Amino acid sequence: MRKACVLVFAGLDPSGGAGIQADITAIAAFGAHALPIVTTLTVQDNDRVYAIHPVDAKLIREQADVLCAKIAVAAVKIGIVGSRDNAQAIAEVIQRLRTRNPALPVVLDPVLASGHGDPLARDNAVAALEPLRRLATLITPNIPEAALLCGGVGEVRQQGAMLLQDCPDVLIKGGHGEGEIVINHWFEKGVERCWSLPRLPGSFHGTGCTLASAIAALLATGHSMEQAIGRAQVWCHGTLEQAYSIAEGQRIPDRINAAEEMA
Repeated sequence: MRKACVLVFAGLDPSGGAGIQADITAIAAFGAHALPIVTTLTVQDNDRVYAIHPVDAKLIREQADVLCAKIAVAAVKIGIVGSRDNAQAIAEVIQRLRTRNPALPVVLDPVLASGHGDPLARDNAVAALEPLRRLATLITPNIPEAALLCGGVGEVRQQGAMLLQDCPDVLIKGGHGEGEIVINHWFEKGVERCWSLPRLPGSFHGTGCTLASAIAALLATGHSMEQAIGRAQVWCHGTLEQAYSIAEGQRIPDRINAAEEMA
C-alpha cells in the first residue's frame, strides 16, 4: 500500500523532543509518511536553545527537488526555517509543487522562539517567514507568535482577522494563556470556532510541532480542515497527558503511546 507523503521542513533538536523528530512521529501516527528535510541544526536540550546553525539553502533545494521529482507530495509542513534564504528556497519548492497540485495543503508552524524566548532564526524571525505566509493553507501560531506576526497589536480575534489576510486558515493556540482551560481559536473566512481543553500541569517540549504535523498528516490523507484540526487537537492533548521526562524541565509528549491508544 502506498502511503500519503508529507514533505517536512524543520530543525533538528538533539534532545529528541521537538523539531523533525516530533514531526516524523506525529505524521506516522496518522498513517502518513514524512519526507524530512532539516533546515537548521541546533544546540539545545529539553528546555533551552543555545545556538542555531541554518543549513545551506542550496542543499535544501537539492534535497527537495530530488524527492519531489519522484514522490507525490500530499501535504507540506514547515517548522523552523532558520533564515530568510531558507524560507525563500522552501517557497520556491512549494510554488513548483502547486503547479502540479494547486490545492496542495501547506501547514506553517511559525516557530519564532523557544518557550524561554531563545531566538530560532539567524535573521529577524518574523521577516524570515515572509516568503511563506501567503503560501500557507493553515498557520498555527501560539498567542505570543500571533502577536509578533501582527506587529504586537490586538487581541486574539483581531490578530486572527489580520492573519487571515495572508492565509486562508489560522489556528491560534491558547497554551500560553491563563486559567484552567486552554482555548484554541480557528479562523476561516471570517468565521471563528473555538475548542476548549483542560490545561495540564507543567510545561512541554514540542507541542506545537506535534499538533501542526498531525494536522498536516490528516490533510494529506484526505480529511477536511475542520476534521484535521479537531482530531489533531484531541490526539495532541493525549500525548501531553502521557508526557514523560528525560531530565528536569519540560516534558516530552508521548506520541508513540498516544498513537497506539488511538489505533
